Amino acid sequence: MSRNTAIELEGVSTVYEGERRPAIRDVNLTLERNELVYVVGPNASGKTTLLETINGLLPTATGKITVLGRDVRTQGRTAARDIGYVPQDFIVEPGEPYTSFDVVMMGRYVKIGVLNRPSEKDIEKTMKAMKLLDIEELSKRPMGKLSGGQQQKVMIARAIAKEPKILLLDEPFSNLDPESRERIPSLISQLHDQEELTTIIVTHDIHGILEICRRVVVMSNGKILADETPGKALRKLEAPL
Repeated sequence: MSRNTAIELEGVSTVYEGERRPAIRDVNLTLERNELVYVVGPNASGKTTLLETINGLLPTATGKITVLGRDVRTQGRTAARDIGYVPQDFIVEPGEPYTSFDVVMMGRYVKIGVLNRPSEKDIEKTMKAMKLLDIEELSKRPMGKLSGGQQQKVMIARAIAKEPKILLLDEPFSNLDPESRERIPSLISQLHDQEELTTIIVTHDIHGILEICRRVVVMSNGKILADETPGKALRKLEAPL
């Protein structure tokens, strides 16, 4: 592994508890620092499992994962401090009392500690992340009273407020309104460049991202089917799997 490697998976297979068949199988994938990669494929192809495995949320059955030079098996908690992660499925109860500002501030806890009070810098970073997503006016509104798209933006802002080195986004555009779906991918791309992030974005729709990425990984049946430029990947995706 070179010093410029951010993420490396070598022969990785992951099996969910109670299952026999691996959700991802013998995956080999390397991302250099500051790369932006989209992962696409049909439902149940292993896309979400890939992100959860990189983030240390699922143990590997076989293989090795290295994140920023750390072995995820032995240093997973340390590696996760540098990862901003937005899951595909997050549940917010209608009566959730936390405001959207509170939720975005949670991204700062890795910096300030759960028992410490936020500093002016933490408040500034939180509001900056909300401003990037154009949700400052939602700062005092309870999370449970927001629309699905608004909640999605809050979760992205929380990941950004963490000031991560690696950004993992699972279907971050799925609940957005059409206008935001056009704007947010470009915003994330700009943020990726400005902050020199390493970014993996899982999405089911490749057609809107062709102009803003250089590399697309296609997954099917738990394996990587292709790792190509967007045009070539699109042809693979549209071919019978």
